[in-house]
Amino acid sequence: MDKTTCPRTHDGGVSHMRPRLVLGSASPRRLELLAQIGIRPDEIRPADIDETPHRAEDARIYTARMAREKAQALAGVDGAVLCADTSVTAGRRILGKPADVDEARAFLRLLSGRRHRVLTSVALRHGDHLRERLVETTIRLRPLSAAEIEDYIASGQWQGKAGGYGIQGRAGSFVAWMQGSYSAVVGLPLAETATMLAHVGIRGTS
Repeated sequence: MDKTTCPRTHDGGVSHMRPRLVLGSASPRRLELLAQIGIRPDEIRPADIDETPHRAEDARIYTARMAREKAQALAGVDGAVLCADTSVTAGRRILGKPADVDEARAFLRLLSGRRHRVLTSVALRHGDHLRERLVETTIRLRPLSAAEIEDYIASGQWQGKAGGYGIQGRAGSFVAWMQGSYSAVVGLPLAETATMLAHVGIRGTS
């Protein structure tokens, strides 16, 4: 047996090499979430793909496709590639990252006082194998006044957030009820992600 690729442990057992972990996302929130479970990527390489939904595409299919295509876009990268995508849906409408202030304001008005779904899909590619998980969380925002919406818009915290808000910031006070995974809403479902990473030999350090 090649001891370079499968070195022996001190007790004579075989220790499998931990693969490099590449995070295919520029999101600081996903990096912080991984740090919570003691995992630090060896490299951060955002995947550049077209994130436009297909015509009449189901939100679950779209979100899973985005995470999968991000992982596939980094097919030439050595190691385990972790990618994720988060979408907010109101009815059948997919609310992505607002393009501008007007769209962010429209999203918040739409979500005010109603339930919506937050979908986060995780894709982990290691060699030729692709593992995927999709986590759905239901959230109801309390009714928001025009002044509250304008104050939040002025804070700038809507930028780069699916649905126009980030639960980990000031908009946390907008959430009246939630069923599902808080970390998934932030950007990465930790329980599911930790399990997927453990399957390829990547575990958090103490």
